[in-house]
Amino acid sequence: MSKKPIKIEDNQEISSHLRQQLQALPDSPGVYIMRDSEGIIIYVGKATSLKQRVRSYFQAGTKHSPKTAMQMTKVMDLEWVVVESPVEALILESNLIKEHDPKYNISLRDDKHYPYLKICLNEKFPRMLVVRSTKNDRNRYFGPYVSSSAMHLTEKIIRNIFPLRTCGNSDFKSRTRPCLNKHIGKCLAPCMGKISKEDYAKLVEQVIYFLEGRTDDIVKSLTAAMNKASKDMRFEEAARYRDQIEAVKLVQCRQQMDAAADSDRDVVALAASAGQAVVQVFFVREGKVVGKEHFFMDNSEGAQAGEILAVFISQYYNGNDFIPPEICLPMEIDDSKNIENWLSQKRGVKVELIVPQKGSKKRLVDLVTHNAELVLARELEILATGETARSKALEELQYKMGLPKLPYRIECFDNSHWQGTYTVSAMTTFCGGLPVKHLYRRFRIKTVCNGDDYAAMAEAVSRRLGRGIEEREKLKKGEIRPEEALMAEWPDLLLIDGGKGQLSVVVGILEALQLDIPVWGLAERFEELYEPGHSEPLILDKNSPALQLLQRVRDESHRFAISYQRKLRQKGQVSSLLDNVPGIGPNRRRALLLALGSLENIVEASVEELALVNTMNKRAAQSLYDYLHPEAGGEE
Repeated sequence: MSKKPIKIEDNQEISSHLRQQLQALPDSPGVYIMRDSEGIIIYVGKATSLKQRVRSYFQAGTKHSPKTAMQMTKVMDLEWVVVESPVEALILESNLIKEHDPKYNISLRDDKHYPYLKICLNEKFPRMLVVRSTKNDRNRYFGPYVSSSAMHLTEKIIRNIFPLRTCGNSDFKSRTRPCLNKHIGKCLAPCMGKISKEDYAKLVEQVIYFLEGRTDDIVKSLTAAMNKASKDMRFEEAARYRDQIEAVKLVQCRQQMDAAADSDRDVVALAASAGQAVVQVFFVREGKVVGKEHFFMDNSEGAQAGEILAVFISQYYNGNDFIPPEICLPMEIDDSKNIENWLSQKRGVKVELIVPQKGSKKRLVDLVTHNAELVLARELEILATGETARSKALEELQYKMGLPKLPYRIECFDNSHWQGTYTVSAMTTFCGGLPVKHLYRRFRIKTVCNGDDYAAMAEAVSRRLGRGIEEREKLKKGEIRPEEALMAEWPDLLLIDGGKGQLSVVVGILEALQLDIPVWGLAERFEELYEPGHSEPLILDKNSPALQLLQRVRDESHRFAISYQRKLRQKGQVSSLLDNVPGIGPNRRRALLLALGSLENIVEASVEELALVNTMNKRAAQSLYDYLHPEAGGEE
């Protein structure tokens, strides 16, 4: 960060609106948010001094990296949130990046599709479930498991050693006799009162120890239970404990690996090349390497290794329950002291970030780095192979559909609504067979109120094409730069999710605008392709790379539309529910949703958890809690 005074007026390209915002920046720690002309968040950053950090972006003559230079051409609006310390800024930045996925932030590649093992601690007799995302709901989550096979192996081992119940809550409550799992020793039948809540809790604790890699604690606990059962002449129970001990020791032997010292640590390393970055993590528990995972980092091109690792640690441990007392790294990282302080606060005791220079820790860091390099090499090889496959798919599409040129840019539209309300449409864009997310567009349908799919499709396509025509005119007049005209380029193929009806609506719009853009409809039920003017569909082989590419494009549009509709519905529900709560205005409603993620989590949160949300205080939290829980009554 530059220490010399920054003269904003020297930069003539800054709009008067931005100039006013820059002058109003406080000299305080916080998070800054940059938005584009459509109000979309494109970058989130943290700062010890908002005034110095944000204004440095706009200083005349500042040399930016190519990515940052492109980012700054898009910034049309700023906002910021002041916090009390740099550590709070770090936490808020990580939460906002995860919530909004800004285009220009380095980010841990979305792990919502990776599985987690969830221990349902909010149930009287907890189960273990496989889930795809985590929530702030007092349960324990372990993962994410990049390899589903590794996760299923872990799950299988746990179920073989620890007889947790597997039935759903409705079956558990209605059962009148033990199920088959009880008879084969896979469950202790808590549904029939065959085990006390206290003893079952000890079993759950052992599962958690196992997932944390604390197998020595499990062996000690099981040995004590076995000895007590044997002393009380409960020999069948003692034999079960003996079998569990042997199974845990067997797993322990397989995990045995020299890892510097008898303690807990994570070892994190990085490999980066050709615009790709991979972070590899080894999990060391009680001196044994008990697992490893790798993660891809998006938007990392041009960033320094220390910056990428700092972003990874902030985002990864923000969503992780267990934090070891020591994290080994191959190099110093950006903002290391604030990250150490934050991790220490989150763990409750001191956490250290260390860069070993010699000895067994250094050898382990080198080993993790080598693993990261191998993963990256494999990824680059896959990308090269995939590029060849995508080229073949595009060539097949051009041939089968009779397109005038290779469909390099494909745009696809899909609609979604909730019982006739919250009608939205989404457009996804694939270039060269790959999704290009900054070209995605979401449309909140304004002219349809009853879920009319045809009318919604007409409005969305008209708005997209209208924006393209508008940008082309501005380009001719020199009012915008080419890199700003994202919609000025027409697609080589316009794909509509639907059959003849939706297709005919779009054809009418293209004819009215006198645009010659190839358009096809893809009907989901039988995967039939419809071309304007032809009654019979084109049927591609289900194993055809061309069809599989179109399916990926269509499925991505469907996912994007559904997620937008759900987000709007969720915001509407939160807003309507919280509208009449004394002391809860728009800013607090927004902060609650950002911090807790959903209406359900807001309802389930305690007064203390609500009070920790930015902009909230104890009085507002109590008022909100009493409103949401009238049966509980308020404090006198």
